[in-house]
Amino acid sequence: MESQREEVRVLMVAMAMQGHLNPMLRFAKLLVSKGVHVTLATTEVALQSLSVDSRISNTFSIINQDSATPKTPRVHLEFFSDGLDDDFDRKNHIESFLESIQTKGSRNLSNLITNLESENNKFSCIITNPFTPWVVAIALEHDIPCAMLWIQSCTIYSLYYHFFKHPQLFPPLEDPNNTLMLPAMPVLQVKEIPSFILPSKPEIFKKMMADLFQRLDKIKWVLGNSFKELEEDVVASMASLNPIIPVGPLVSPCMLGKKETVAGNVDIWNAEDSCIEWLDKKPFSSVIYISFGSLNVLTQDQMDSVATALKNSNRPFLWVIKPPAVRGSDDKKFCELKSGFLEETKERGLVVKWCSQERVLMHPSVACFMTHCGWNSTLETVVAGVPIIAYPEWTDQPLDAKLLVDVLKIGVKMRINGEDTVLSAEEVERCITEVTEGLKAMEMKRRAVALKEAAKKAVEDGGSIDQNMDRFISELKGICR
Repeated sequence: MESQREEVRVLMVAMAMQGHLNPMLRFAKLLVSKGVHVTLATTEVALQSLSVDSRISNTFSIINQDSATPKTPRVHLEFFSDGLDDDFDRKNHIESFLESIQTKGSRNLSNLITNLESENNKFSCIITNPFTPWVVAIALEHDIPCAMLWIQSCTIYSLYYHFFKHPQLFPPLEDPNNTLMLPAMPVLQVKEIPSFILPSKPEIFKKMMADLFQRLDKIKWVLGNSFKELEEDVVASMASLNPIIPVGPLVSPCMLGKKETVAGNVDIWNAEDSCIEWLDKKPFSSVIYISFGSLNVLTQDQMDSVATALKNSNRPFLWVIKPPAVRGSDDKKFCELKSGFLEETKERGLVVKWCSQERVLMHPSVACFMTHCGWNSTLETVVAGVPIIAYPEWTDQPLDAKLLVDVLKIGVKMRINGEDTVLSAEEVERCITEVTEGLKAMEMKRRAVALKEAAKKAVEDGGSIDQNMDRFISELKGICR
């Protein structure tokens, strides 16, 4: 009976979004490798809104296999309703969605916790992420210690912390060219800080972050999807304020030279694995890989500029263009490649709807990554040792690009022309040349490879991440006793 009580059981909670679920799932598998039992709870729309191909289905069946003994640590999936019908358009009615999940969804999660717990099967901890701040109150209601897995950079965490705790450090945010200085960060312009707190964005996003940082004193551990060597100064600067404990990079173990015991990620679309065979036929470090993530959508002008630059570069390229989607309510046109582009570039280019990004970035034929700089993609390119061409759009992406280009110096950033935010084909071409054959290209690659090796060392036995994980689990075990 005593050993049962000392089992470490953790509940993780995330919304059904690819960029939220993947780091949570990877952290869950990391905890399992350390002997922790994990339940990952997400909303019921997960299997409807996210593509579940045979590989992912196998992942779910493996981590929920009934053949495992009760004492075998594993990841168990649970689902709760966000209070909305399956066909409700959550993406385009975000305020209604966030209100429903905070009120009705939180009640459903609370009931789920009650049903899952028993006298000898208590959760040692609930782990939320930044975008479900209401989970903190649920943890308090059930008298369960709360942790947060911060799924963006530690730099973003520090910036939000100072914004909500020390707003006097910030200039007026109406002028995008205003500058600010924060501890352990380069000089920033307003246009480089997270768009969620800018006056031009819906107040709902700022309120969500404000709610989280108001509850920060109720969160026992803040865990960061990063590693010390990547953001060492920022992590150190937060140690005396509200520490963040790096436990990343949360990428597939195979990217870090480790065995993948449970394969697969959550994907919105089915990956076209034929692109790996295509890459096999390309020269070493020759291919430009282009993908702007699961949410970002290029305008027609942006797509035309990228296409023209790729055509003029005479380099092999692999371009991920998601299935046609409407960019916004004011633009009902689908963005399409110019007529004749595919025919003119078919000998050296490949366009796919989706791919296994980690496998692509690890491929030796990839020379650079043209990316939106979402944090998951940022970590994957760092761990792969691939230089980047940054084209950020919103939320944390501009500051991630700043970190990659100005601090880590492993890439270049595409600039827009004037206030009309036009991206020219010439600018895209400039960046392709600079990161692949320019005077600084070799130094960028050298730095990228050095970061790759640092990431591997961090997760090795006795590395900085391994030590942080052992310390966190030791504290959880102390709660169980």
